[in-house]
Amino acid sequence: MVGETGGVRVQEGAHVDFVKGHGTQNDFVLLPDPGVALDLTPEFVSALCDRQRGIGADGVLRVATAGALRDAGVLATVPDGIDDNDWFMDYRNGDGSIAEMCGNGVRVFAHYLAAHDLVAGNDFVVGSRAGARPVVVHARNGTHAEVSVSMGKVVFGSDSKATIGGTTYAGVAVDVGNPHLACVVESMTAETLDDIDLTAPITYDTGDFPAGVNIELITAPTPSTVDGVTGEVQMRVHERGVGETRSCGTGTVAAAAAALRSIGRNTGAIIVAVPGGRITVTIRDNDSELRGPSILVGAGMLNEGWL
Repeated sequence: MVGETGGVRVQEGAHVDFVKGHGTQNDFVLLPDPGVALDLTPEFVSALCDRQRGIGADGVLRVATAGALRDAGVLATVPDGIDDNDWFMDYRNGDGSIAEMCGNGVRVFAHYLAAHDLVAGNDFVVGSRAGARPVVVHARNGTHAEVSVSMGKVVFGSDSKATIGGTTYAGVAVDVGNPHLACVVESMTAETLDDIDLTAPITYDTGDFPAGVNIELITAPTPSTVDGVTGEVQMRVHERGVGETRSCGTGTVAAAAAALRSIGRNTGAIIVAVPGGRITVTIRDNDSELRGPSILVGAGMLNEGWL
């Protein structure tokens, strides 16, 4: 765990603090690192996320300010709309690769900031490689929170396909700050969705998705009984660099947008049920909002030499 990032070295014998949290069971290890002293190599991150070797998680969230990350060389520049003093979610997938955005991760990240009094008030900006993400922490304590995140405008791309275990699913490319292939399958039920083996070989059009893609399988929307909500869908997701996860925040936004599109609508609210829980996504003309729970499970320290 001794390494360099931008010329900063972790002291020999130093312990590294961590916090474990999840949003609808999409789980993360948060690493408070305001001095940007940690070297988040792919080997370190993948070992930390390994459920046998390390803590176990779908990804790692480094907690540091945008300016500190730039000064340390982790960011080349601070993205537009983000101040140097804004907290920045330096997100790594479970395999150690860098990702632009994670909607569940932002909620957990915002919950951590509010619970540790690192921000003033409950309405603030979280920085990400996909840009500024305004958040509202509606209710919280040290363990539970309800958080909404402004996820930006959803952008549709071309129609495309993925093949999973020999079965081909048609979908549409959706950009939510990171790439998605959202496949609404009209004939699929919650039961047949559960039966799909997402550990089977998966192929997709690398011309459409040269940087990889998150793939969502989605049931057709059914009418919702919740006031102000257009419909409800079931979703499972295979995330690039991770595999199947219990939830994917950006994936639920992509799923909601694709579900609305499948019934001829551009805007509306959709409840997305994933294996880890339920999330409400609102799609607007120039913005989208993700609202759901966050849980901070506990905290601890990594011992020197564990890796």
